[in-house]
Amino acid sequence: MSDIDISRSGMEPPVDHPPILKPRIGVLLINLGTPAAPTTKAVRDYLGEFLSDKRVVEIPAIVWQPLLRGVILNTRPQKSAAAYAEVWTDQGSPLAVYSKRQSEALKGRLGDAVLVDYAMRYGQPSIESRLTAMKEAGCDRILLAPLYPQYSGATTGTANDKAFEVLQAMRWQPAIRTLPPYHDDPAHIDALKRNIEHAVASLDFVPDKIVTSFHGMPLRTLHLGDPYHCQCRKTARLLSEAMGQELVVSFQSRFGRAKWLEPATDDTLEALGKAGVKKIAVVAPGFSVDCLETLEELAIQGREQFEDAGGEKFAYLPCLNASGEGMDMLETLVRRELGGWI
Repeated sequence: MSDIDISRSGMEPPVDHPPILKPRIGVLLINLGTPAAPTTKAVRDYLGEFLSDKRVVEIPAIVWQPLLRGVILNTRPQKSAAAYAEVWTDQGSPLAVYSKRQSEALKGRLGDAVLVDYAMRYGQPSIESRLTAMKEAGCDRILLAPLYPQYSGATTGTANDKAFEVLQAMRWQPAIRTLPPYHDDPAHIDALKRNIEHAVASLDFVPDKIVTSFHGMPLRTLHLGDPYHCQCRKTARLLSEAMGQELVVSFQSRFGRAKWLEPATDDTLEALGKAGVKKIAVVAPGFSVDCLETLEELAIQGREQFEDAGGEKFAYLPCLNASGEGMDMLETLVRRELGGWI
C-alpha cells in the first residue's frame, strides 16, 4: 500500500515507513512566459524556446530552424528587449508579476486544502519544476489551468502538452484535470463587463468606440480547425450584448509574411482615426494578465497609431489581472473544476 493510501485509510504505518505526506489537491495556473530580464540575451533565450515550439510555428523544422537561428534570433531580440524595457517593473516582467499575484490571491480564497502555484510554458517558473514540486508536496490530484479564455493549439494546447510530457516521466502520476476554455462563460463575460465599466468610469472622457483587441493567429490555423477565431468573436459578441453597445473587434501582433486573422488592430486604429473618431478605449479580452503585447503594443504603440491618424483621446483598459472582478471569475471557474475533489 502506498504512502497516500495509508494516509487516507487511517492505518498506522510500519515503524520503518518513510514519512507520509498528507494528500493534497493542486491548482497550477499556466501562462505563456516571459524573458528573465529585458536584455538581448534573455530575450533571445526566451524566443528560441517559444519559436521552436511546433504548436506555435507550424513549419517543418528543416525549413524553419535555419531561418530562426540564422536570421530571427540575430535581429529580433534586440528590438524586443527594448520594448520589454519600456514596461518592465521593479518586481520584474508584468506578466510574471500579475501571474504571481493571481496565484497568491487564489490561494487566499481556496484555503490551505488546495496548493495553488503558477508556471510559464516558456521560461521560469517552468511547468516541470512546479508539477514536480506539487508532487513532492503530496498533491495526488492536480488541476492544470491554462489561463487562455479562448482555446488555441498554440496556447492552451501546448501548455497541456508540456504538462503531459512531464507526467510521462513520472512513475506515479497524480490524477489530472484541465481547465476548459471559458470564452463564453457567464462568469468571464460578467468579469470583463464590470472591469471595463469601472475602467471607463475613471477616464476623463467618454469613448466614442471601444476596441477589443485579441492576439492574432495565422489564418491557416482557422482553416485547419483551430476554434480560436470563432471563440474570440463569441467573446466579443457576448460582451457587446452584456454592455449594450457595439464593440470593434480586431487582432494584433502579426508576424511574418503569412496572412493572419483580420482586421488587424494597427490598421483598425489608424482607420478609426482617419474616419474622424476622436476618442477610443482599447481592451484585450483574450489576455488574462497584462504583458508586453498589451502594455507596449497596445498602450504605447496603439496610442501613437491612433493619434498619428487624427485621434485625440486614447485609453488602454487593463486586463482582469488580480482585480476583484478577475479573481471572482477565477475562483468560480476553479471551484467548478474541482467539484468532487473539495
